[in-house]
Amino acid sequence: MKPTDELPSPKRRSPRVTPDMAAQIKTMVLCNRMLQHDAAAHFGINQGRVSEIVNGHRFADVPPAQLELILD
Repeated sequence: MKPTDELPSPKRRSPRVTPDMAAQIKTMVLCNRMLQHDAAAHFGINQGRVSEIVNGHRFADVPPAQLELILD
């Protein structure tokens, strides 16, 4: 291998979304009117994943978290 050859960079993976995270995301986006990309940045996940949560494609059975618990 030549010194100028570079190894491919490893792919960065987002953390796995938990039901607790999904509940917080729903509250942040729906109640606080936080933008999806801001919520995604807060949790270090993809904005598309936030969209799936908010639109009920993932974690549809998880209710939004209580607003008071997020503000603490």
